[in-house]
Amino acid sequence: MSSNGAGSPKRRRLSRSGDFKRAYREGSSKATRYLVLYRFDRSSEDDSEVRLGVSVSKKLGDAVTRNRVKRVLKEAFWAQVDPESADQDFVLVARSGIGEVIEKDGMAGAEVCVREVLDMGSGGKRST
Repeated sequence: MSSNGAGSPKRRRLSRSGDFKRAYREGSSKATRYLVLYRFDRSSEDDSEVRLGVSVSKKLGDAVTRNRVKRVLKEAFWAQVDPESADQDFVLVARSGIGEVIEKDGMAGAEVCVREVLDMGSGGKRST
């Protein structure tokens, strides 16, 4: 299995609260109607792969809904960002309404939302 394929155990992700806090505190942010993207450059660390964290509030729905939103947003993000392009951490924060977009438009709606926030200058490979 590829180290950067969907569902891969080697997929780089943020999981510790300290990583999220550092991205919030020291990173830059871009916001759209449905998402906030935090970007943090990790030039001092030896890990050179892009890492992603996703935060979804309980306000968006029950656990099943939140997990679906996280799963779809992760897949949409990795479809548009080269996982080995730079040593950066990204945190996607879902805002209210993204659940309805995903429910209505599925992966295509999520990809549009992620592309929109990435196109605001946060870098990475963008699909057209």
